[in-house]
Amino acid sequence: METILSGMRPTGKLHLGNYLGAGINYVKMQETNNCFYFIADYHALTTHTKSSELSSSISNVLAEYLAIGVDPNKATIYIQSHVPQIPELYLLLNMFAYKGELEKCVTFKEKARKEGQTLNAGLLTYPVLMAADILIHRATKVPVGEDQQQHIEMARNFAQRFNHYYDAEIFPMPVAVSNDENLIRVPSLQGTGKMSKSDAGDSAIYLVDDKDSIIKKVKRAKTDSGPTEPNQTKPIEIENLFYLMELVSSKETYDHFDKAYNECNIRYGDFKTQLGEDMNNFIAPIRERYTALVNDRNYLLNVVKEGGEKARESAQKTIDLVRNVVGLNSMNS
Repeated sequence: METILSGMRPTGKLHLGNYLGAGINYVKMQETNNCFYFIADYHALTTHTKSSELSSSISNVLAEYLAIGVDPNKATIYIQSHVPQIPELYLLLNMFAYKGELEKCVTFKEKARKEGQTLNAGLLTYPVLMAADILIHRATKVPVGEDQQQHIEMARNFAQRFNHYYDAEIFPMPVAVSNDENLIRVPSLQGTGKMSKSDAGDSAIYLVDDKDSIIKKVKRAKTDSGPTEPNQTKPIEIENLFYLMELVSSKETYDHFDKAYNECNIRYGDFKTQLGEDMNNFIAPIRERYTALVNDRNYLLNVVKEGGEKARESAQKTIDLVRNVVGLNSMNS
C-alpha cells in the first residue's frame, strides 16, 4: 500500500475549500492506503495563536475530520505536537534547506509583503516543517490543494539532498495528488483568491455554517451588472461563482444558469439563491455529524491517544534510520 499523509492547521473552522481541496480525498484514500492525517498545531504557532483558541480549534478540527468521514479504524489520526520525532527531523532537514529557496517560496513572499521585518523565522522555515511532517512517515503521496504544490516540491528537494549527502535511500520522493487528478483550488466568494481560514468576513463557506449563514454569504458575493452580449467571457468574480456551482450543484442546474448567462438573461438573485441552497445541501450532512461529535470529548481523546501511539511508532522507525546514517547513534549503548 502507498503511504498517504496530509494535515490541516487548527487556525479556524474548516471551509468548503479545505474539504474539496483535501478532505474529500482523505476519505477516498483511507480505503486502500496507509493513511496518516494530522492536526498541524505546530504550524499554527507561526501566527501566534492564543493558547485558549488553539486548544479549542484542535478539538473542533478533530471533530470536523471525523465528520467528513475520516475513520480512525482505517487511518491514523493524530496531533502534530504529540509526535516529538517531527521537530527532531525538522531540525535535521533545516541543514539541507537553502535560505534563498525558502525566501522564494510563494506563501512566504506573500506573508513578507504583509508583515515586513516582524515576520518570524517559523514562517520562513514552514516548508521544512511541512517536509518533516511528510518524510517522518516516508509518505509517497500527499493530497493537497494547488497552492501547496511548491511545498511538496521543496520536500522532494530536501529528501533528495539528504539521501545524496549520506548516500542512503532513506526518504522516498513524495508527490502531490488528487483522486480527481486535477488539484482543486476553491475560490473565495469575494471575487479574487481562494477560500482561506485567515480571511475574515464572507469570503468562505465553513463546514459548520448553518443554512441562513450560507445563503447570506452567497447573496453578498460580488457580481456585476450582467452580460451585455451573448457568450461573452465571464469576469473573474462571476467565473468563480459558476465554478462553485459546478462543485456543489447538479450538471443540469449549472447548465441552466450557464445558458442563461450566455443568452444575457441571467438573474443573479435567482442564481445566488440556487447556489446557496445547493451549498447548504452539500454541507448539511457534515454539519450534522460535527454537531454530534464535537461535545463527545471522551471519544475525541481516545481517537488522538490511539492515533498518537501509531504515529510515534511509525515516526521512530524513520528517526532511527536517520540518526544512524547521520552518525547520531554512534555512542548509544
